[in-house]
Amino acid sequence: MTSDRDTFRPRREPVRMSGIVDSVVGSLGLTQNYYGWLVVSQWPEIVGEHYARKSQALRFADGVLFIAVPDASWRQMMPMDTDKILSIIRSYPYGSVIRELRLVWGKKGT
Repeated sequence: MTSDRDTFRPRREPVRMSGIVDSVVGSLGLTQNYYGWLVVSQWPEIVGEHYARKSQALRFADGVLFIAVPDASWRQMMPMDTDKILSIIRSYPYGSVIRELRLVWGKKGT
């Protein structure tokens, strides 16, 4: 049985969730950090298998993305590709928050 209250209640359309997180994060003034951490979390997808196999984005702070590399050869090679890597990162809508890559010693997964 339907009550009068249910009969006259306006039907609402479902609300899309896309954009809500961005809106909330923006209203809190956390957009830059949020976007930086998106790069950290999506590092393998962003840079591809070649770089993801031997490096790991560890953290983001003040426009700097900290990347762990396992040995001296990668520590020497990656700076030669910094412009290419930054170009790839910045091709993403949120990638412009990355100003610098900083290589640190570390093993993938640590």
